[in-house]
Amino acid sequence: MEKFLVVGLGNPGEQYKQTRHNAGFMCLERMHLETSQKFGINIFYEKILENKKIYFLKPMTYMNSSGIAVLEFMNFYKITVENILIIFDDISLPLGKIRVRLKGSCGGHNGMRNIIENLKTEKIKRIKIGVGNKPDNLDLDDWVLSKFCAEEMKNLEEALKNSIESLKLIIKNKASEAMNLFN
Repeated sequence: MEKFLVVGLGNPGEQYKQTRHNAGFMCLERMHLETSQKFGINIFYEKILENKKIYFLKPMTYMNSSGIAVLEFMNFYKITVENILIIFDDISLPLGKIRVRLKGSCGGHNGMRNIIENLKTEKIKRIKIGVGNKPDNLDLDDWVLSKFCAEEMKNLEEALKNSIESLKLIIKNKASEAMNLFN
């Protein structure tokens, strides 16, 4: 049976919950998945969909070392890079928007940079969740580690819903349809 890995990026720990940098974690959490621990990785759920075994996980290695966990999981479960999808925050997209890509650079995102370095390819499917542009008066780290306010959470909910719909299409080998609908 073909295997597929869906990774939500973020940082572990209560202090990072509901922050912009944890949009990937929030997407998986929105799917109401169960958790279990293996190899320092939080495996949420294993599901059969479209004749594929899908693994959902949140790396517990912190954002900037996400590639280590993804590579270990990929190697242990023998998942090809073509069957990996990464979900993460993007400050260049307006809050509430998403963008589906089949490959590309890290775009300045350190978690994605580490994954590309560890997997040695830019040909990694991804869903970027817009968390809004950094205000001029804030440092980038302060911005991505800031929590969403109640009004922003309403906009984020739409992005999370669309991310999940995109994910379903990508799993069904309909990535082009996902890009047409949501980009």
